[in-house]
Amino acid sequence: MKNQLFSSYRLPFLPEKLRCFRIIQKKIQKKIKKCHFFIDFYFVFWYYLIKWFFSGEKNGGAVFLTTEKELLVFNKKAAAVLYNNDIGVKNMISNQILQSTIEGLKNITRKDLSVIEKEGKVIATTEEAMLAKQIDDLESFVNSPAESQLVQGYQYFKVYDNNAPEYVVQVKGEDEEGYRIGKITAFQIQSLLVAYKERYDKDNFIKNLLLDNLLLVDIYSRAKKLHIENNVKRIVYLIETSIDKDMNIVEIVRNIFPSKTRDFVTAVDEHCIILVKELREKETMEDVEKIAKQIAETLNNETSSKTFIAIGTAVNDLKDVSRSFKEAKMALEVGRIFYSDKHIVNYEQLGIGRLIYQLPLPLCKMYIKEVLHGLTIDDFDEETLATVSKFFENNLNVSETSRQLYIHRNTLVYRLDKLQKMTGLDLRNFDDAIIFKITLMVSSYMLYMEKMAY
Repeated sequence: MKNQLFSSYRLPFLPEKLRCFRIIQKKIQKKIKKCHFFIDFYFVFWYYLIKWFFSGEKNGGAVFLTTEKELLVFNKKAAAVLYNNDIGVKNMISNQILQSTIEGLKNITRKDLSVIEKEGKVIATTEEAMLAKQIDDLESFVNSPAESQLVQGYQYFKVYDNNAPEYVVQVKGEDEEGYRIGKITAFQIQSLLVAYKERYDKDNFIKNLLLDNLLLVDIYSRAKKLHIENNVKRIVYLIETSIDKDMNIVEIVRNIFPSKTRDFVTAVDEHCIILVKELREKETMEDVEKIAKQIAETLNNETSSKTFIAIGTAVNDLKDVSRSFKEAKMALEVGRIFYSDKHIVNYEQLGIGRLIYQLPLPLCKMYIKEVLHGLTIDDFDEETLATVSKFFENNLNVSETSRQLYIHRNTLVYRLDKLQKMTGLDLRNFDDAIIFKITLMVSSYMLYMEKMAY
């Protein structure tokens, strides 16, 4: 379109980008899928929905209807929030990567190179004087059918994305060698575009898959297009770090498995990333935890920060990857509450902590009141709680516990008797020990939930 303030989006792309509205769309589809007016109703529904979204002052835009059943969204910048695939692949490739590419080529060829946006701005160059310079009349070359041209001692070559010019490569020199180098550079950058676009598409697919943004039919059809196998054993690792946002943790984890092109690494936020790892048939849970340790050690060594890793269960179908992700999220949360001393938490080993995590708070408060007869865990001194913790670690063995605490056996018995007087529970009895262990865990869960509320 001539007016650059307008962007055109065909309707089939809308639902995947609007998760919050997709639920409504699914319900409508079920009700009217047999009706002959479905296509028109579907279109009108989405037209008014998007019109509402872009009509507010905050989003600053307007939506128009065309005869070809397209939506015209005014203000391309606002539209980019929902339709980033349509803005172009160039946003995926940073200027630093382009700069690094042409500097590497210059070291080999001894020729000065520049990469220019199709609008005429130089964004990467080996000539300092050229950086950010505006190349006049470049637009006429971009819009012409010519693949290359020679102007004032420089040769220009188009770099295409989806058969449309995306960048222009500039080579200093008029000779035949300069022409060959220009063609090679253009081919190299075009290959980068393809590689980044493929990674971007796969990353988007994995993110939507993890967040349950895709219909079942979309999962299998898009996976086929992206050459992602369906019936393969996979597992999700959720990695949390305190690394500074300037450090690229995603690339660090990707580099741990450089040859594993079937593994996917994507960011959740500044401190959390997800690794969807393909497993071989013979790999056991022991192997899975070894991988987690490898990741933790690498991140600890390269970033000098603490790393926490949660592991979901292994799944054999692509549609179940989101379940493994949810399990990893729960494992991370439960690990924070009950196993804060551990840096790697496996969902399958959460034990009773997983059950307590799903209890409603009123039920927890009722349980504590009944077991402790009105007392709370805060009423027990640190010495008593440390003694109980060590006693549980040693499987209720009085002799081993007293040895590890460097106290006399009678001292330990005295402390256990003191606790029995307060609670009526004799921790040397297995049933009473279980009750008090659950009491400690429920108290930890309630304390965590209270902190989260603030």
